This record gives sequence, structure tokens and C-alpha cells, in this order.
Amino acid sequence: MTGRHPSIGPALPAAKPGRRAVLRAAAAGAVATASAPLLAACGTASGQPPGKVALHGDNPTWAPPITAAGRAMRKVDGIGLVPEVIPSLESFEQVVKSSLRTSKTPDMLKYWSGYRLQDLARTGGIRDLSDQWTAAARKGWVDPALRPAFTYRGRVYGLPMNLAYYVFFFNPEVFRANGLKKPETWDDFLHAAERLKRVGITPLHATTAGRWPAFIWFQEVLTRQDPGFYWELMNGRARYTDAPAQRAMRTIASFADKHWFTSLDMEHAAGASGVLHGKVGMVPCGSWLAGTFAGIGGKPGKNLDAFVLPMQNTRVRPAVVFESSALVCTVKGPDSAEALRAAAAWPHPSVMKAFSHTLQDGCPNPKVPPANVMIDGVTTTVREKKSQQLNRFWELGPPELVESTVDDLASGLLDPSSYRSVLRTMQGRADEAWPVWREAEAS
Repeated sequence: MTGRHPSIGPALPAAKPGRRAVLRAAAAGAVATASAPLLAACGTASGQPPGKVALHGDNPTWAPPITAAGRAMRKVDGIGLVPEVIPSLESFEQVVKSSLRTSKTPDMLKYWSGYRLQDLARTGGIRDLSDQWTAAARKGWVDPALRPAFTYRGRVYGLPMNLAYYVFFFNPEVFRANGLKKPETWDDFLHAAERLKRVGITPLHATTAGRWPAFIWFQEVLTRQDPGFYWELMNGRARYTDAPAQRAMRTIASFADKHWFTSLDMEHAAGASGVLHGKVGMVPCGSWLAGTFAGIGGKPGKNLDAFVLPMQNTRVRPAVVFESSALVCTVKGPDSAEALRAAAAWPHPSVMKAFSHTLQDGCPNPKVPPANVMIDGVTTTVREKKSQQLNRFWELGPPELVESTVDDLASGLLDPSSYRSVLRTMQGRADEAWPVWREAEAS
């Protein structure tokens, strides 16, 4: 989801029974009230003038990149893109799923990949884009390794818009001042954290602010210890109570015990500011956070850089977590034919360059040069190490299960010693969710 992320509200500690339910109910009421005019607005969606197609999403910061891509697309195929924003994740999802059944649905959507895209494809309301994918792949305009994240029952239902890797941001000036280098091994990473702590810098950013970031540490540590298990776990073929999941949670708890983490209510923007001002050592997040850094004076190659967390388990193939939004075409949109033309033109290098360079993030088209020196360094690391690319936690697994387990992981961060009970709770949710998902899959 890149620039806009699954921020639905604050993480809720499990230590206070009843509080989560009360706050969820309150949040649901607020969303219902706020989304009413949005639903009405989307429900009256009408076509754009000839030569323009509306692209609906949930992120205001993506409007300039989409506009830039639209200008490039007009030169490629005579089609322009008009960004339309519903700046609320829950409202956006409600709008999309309710409107797909009508003739007033948006033509194009910025959506999620993985299981969330599969969930949307099940409705029958979005178009098969396999031909567009094949045409792009034939020209080398898309990384074939990304295809499974956009596939349902063997058919492609979305084209990748961006390619953000989960990285650790740091300030190289601060590192150099403290005799540190960019970590290349797990031991380097631990040494950097220890050194930063000794000189009074909080080594690592961790947060439950915005709710969704609670999964970052679990996915990052687990994929560096046992990426194969992460894949099996997130696809319902392993258990949260298994030894690898427990080991990952113990590792996270050990970082908390050493007081390496920031306050858990520190949002990413504050963490980014802390890195630039020498108060926070490293911030793990999608590479899309570079835009936040840029807005507060971050300059890649000077006071800002990023690295992929090194593998703790060096006996397995290196891994990196990616995030890529899906460009989706609806079946009943008013400008459906032009939307399909726009989808075919989207992977073109000039369109992708305009989008990714305005966004200042990674690009799913391998033929597009990196947007900046920092992104170049990250993509070079991924390429040279032949890293396996794993979709992030938010897109893997039935959406309802992911939503719940994010809250559980927040509880684990708030009370690291509770990790065993947290994992048991997560597995209980998985035991209920996966049969429901598989039954729907078989129908």
C-alpha cells in the first residue's frame, strides 16, 4: 500500500479485557458516520471526459505521482489519469466493495496485492489483466517474481504500481560520528544497536501508533531467521505456536529488555525526525518512508541511507519483504475500455519512471533507473544477493485474520514477556479463519 498504509486507529493492549471491544465499536461508529458522504460520492461516480480515466485510492500523497504518470501515459497512449482520493482505509474498502456491484463503480483502483486482492477478485467485480501482464513481461517491464502476489486461480487481477522494500533507515553522519558503518551482517546490526545505546541514542524505532506497524518487527525478525517458515505460516501451513515463531518473538523481547526500542506511541514521522537529529538510530519501514524523510530535510547519500536487515540465519537464501500496490480495473466502470488501455500502458518505462521518481520509491519495472542513490543501494543489494522477495504481513493471509493478529502483535510489543500467550491467541484465530477462507476458495 505504500504511501498510505493500513492505519485504522491506535493499537490496543490486550492487558485490559473489554477495552478493545469498546474502542472497536466506537471506531466503527465513527467510520460509519464519516464514510456516509464518501459512499454517496462514490456511488454517483461518473465517467471522465474522453482520454481520461479516474484512478481511485486511499492516499492523498499519491496524487502527484499518479498525475505525473498520467502525463507520461498521455504521450504513450493518449490516456490521462485523474487521481481520486478517499483518505480513509476503512471508508475506501467499504466504498470499493459496495460499489463493485453497481454500474457506478470507479474505473480503476489502487488496491492491495496478495490475499486482499484475491478477496476482491472473488467478487467478480474486477477484470482479468493476465494479457496485460504477459505483454509487459514479454518486454521485460515487470519482475516475474512479483506475479504470485497479483494472481488468483492462475489469473492476474492487478498490475504492480510500485515496489517498496522493507528497510532500516539510518543517518550515516551519526553512524560515522560513532565509529559505525552500514550493517552488513546480523552481528554488525547488533553491534550498532549496542553502540548507539551506549552513547545515549535510542537504537531502534518500534511503534504501535497507527496500529498497522505492530507487524513490522515480527515480519523482519522472522524472515531473517527462517524465511521459509514465514511463508508457510502466513499461508496457513505452519503454526504461530511453532518454535520459529517463538524464537522470533523472544528475539524481539530481548531487544525490548535491553531498552533498544523507542516509546511505542512514537509515530513514523517522529521516528524519521529522530534519525535526522541523532535521537533515534534506525527506523524499520517500507522504503516509501523516504518521502517523509525528504519532507523534513533528509538527503539520500548525505544524512539519510537505508539497508536491508541482514540475515541472522546465513545458511538460507537471503530474504527481503516487499510491498506493492495493485492497479485494478473494474468490470462495470463507466470508462471500462479506456481503463483497460491505461492498464496496458501502465508498465511502460516512461510511465513507471514518472510515477516512481515522483514518489521517490522503488519501481516494479526493472528497466527503470532507481529514483535516488538510496533506492539504488537497496535494489542493488536485493539483486546481487538474489534475495527471495516475500510479500509483507498485511497482504498475506485472510484479511480478517491479519487485522486481528496485528492487534495481537501490538499486545506483544506492549508486554514482551507475554509472547507465548500472544502466539497462542494468534494461532487460535488462525484455526478459525483458515477453514472459512479455504471453504470460500473451494466454492
